[in-house]
Amino acid sequence: MRGRELSLADRLAALREAVGVAEGRLEVPEVGTARSLLAKAGAREALGDATVVALAGATGSGKSTLFNALSGAEVSTPGVRRPTTGVAHASVWGEHGADRLLDWLEVPRRHRVADPDPALDGLVLLDLPDHDSVRLENRLEVDRLVELVDVLVWVLDPQKYADDAVHTRYLAPLAGHSGVLLVVLNQVDRLDEAAAVACLTDLRRLLDEEGLAGTPVLPTAARTGHGLPELRAELARRVGARKAATDRLTADARAAAGALAGHCAPDLGPDRGPGRAAVDELTGALADAAGVPAVVAAVERSARRNGTAHTGWPLLRWTAKLRGDPLGRLHLGDERVRTSLPQAGVVQRAGMDAALRRARDDAGRGLPAAWRDELRRTSEDTEERLADRLDRAVAGTDLGPDRTPLWQRAAGGLQWLLALSALVGALWLLALAGLGLLQLDDVVPLPRVQGIPLPTLLLVGGLLAGLLLALVCRPLVAAGARRRARTARRRLTARVAEVADEEVLAPLAEARADHDRFCAAVGRARS
Repeated sequence: MRGRELSLADRLAALREAVGVAEGRLEVPEVGTARSLLAKAGAREALGDATVVALAGATGSGKSTLFNALSGAEVSTPGVRRPTTGVAHASVWGEHGADRLLDWLEVPRRHRVADPDPALDGLVLLDLPDHDSVRLENRLEVDRLVELVDVLVWVLDPQKYADDAVHTRYLAPLAGHSGVLLVVLNQVDRLDEAAAVACLTDLRRLLDEEGLAGTPVLPTAARTGHGLPELRAELARRVGARKAATDRLTADARAAAGALAGHCAPDLGPDRGPGRAAVDELTGALADAAGVPAVVAAVERSARRNGTAHTGWPLLRWTAKLRGDPLGRLHLGDERVRTSLPQAGVVQRAGMDAALRRARDDAGRGLPAAWRDELRRTSEDTEERLADRLDRAVAGTDLGPDRTPLWQRAAGGLQWLLALSALVGALWLLALAGLGLLQLDDVVPLPRVQGIPLPTLLLVGGLLAGLLLALVCRPLVAAGARRRARTARRRLTARVAEVADEEVLAPLAEARADHDRFCAAVGRARS
């Protein structure tokens, strides 16, 4: 069972939501058309419930004669004497705020029908300029008013009823407006009965092929009055219903939504964006462009330097200060200060561009061209600020605890003890040498260990043990440096992944979500 048809207010609200989502995203003319319709709807709803009916047609179709016959007076002069200013004429039945409505329509020539038929009370009938006029301003005026009136009566004649310009430019685009459109075949008095039937049959066929099967076709002869009662009755029915304006706006809203629906994708399925492979590729490419490998290498070299300084010979530790700290030279730790990392090279930029393109292509899979263009613009805007954002992310990343391991402290303490032992041995030997010069070396006994003088053992043993300890600690320091580098890489990659999500993936996902919201609103407006 079909649900209740959406009201005009709800339909316009849905269309307004779709236009709001599309603003700033879709650069397509259909959005401008929908926006103009919303402005028209707001103005028209505030101007009362009078019914504006326009007679449109080509030169010589008898449109003005038909207008005068319906008005009961010669309001519009037909033929070659007709004014060519491109201004429409209006006949008004009753009040219903017609002046405000005609001011909005910008129709200055107005005629109030004397003794109006009560059945037509509220009718505002317009005689438009000829759509095929040689004057451009006349044709532009027709195009403008055709978009604004509530009911359009297209007046054709037996000679030009199949004119391609009329059908292609005006009738076929109104395929969804059959409820607010009438087609009148005028001047049928010039045809015999068989020719009139053939002409009407062919016209009906043309309209059906153009999607206007629900549009009535009325034969008339304005000069003789043939068909005028039927036309008046049809107009009276439209006027009496007091819903022609609503019907026209509803048809316009559906048409505008139908045009916007061309920028909606069918069911996109479960694959809703960049896959894990594309995300990993993007994170890796951004990490390379941000200088993460350089930072990781600096972390490892810095940890080696510091570890070697703690576990190496104390007397040679000062030489490490001559080389400087590789990590300190990068100026990390403060997001407000630009790091000293080198700019991304050609290879890194190419990898980043390729990863961004793949993420964008994955996000745009299945979307119409207008939305893919929006994703491309979003991606280009992201690239402009991505370098600075990545640099600040790297600068502000906590690279892990920068503390000296206990074993290195213990090794460092042991090195000092060994150095002190060597120093004691050296001083002892110097003292013995001095005593020897004074020929007092026999006075002081010399302790020995396994026949080796103790001072010699302290000096040589301290030096050799210190060297051996340094050699043993070196691979342990290297292992610790690599471990800290892995921690730094993991944390830097996590920060880069956050930047990728915030600056690249989230905007792409938001654009896809906007597409879904846009299409849902369009679907409601079109239903």
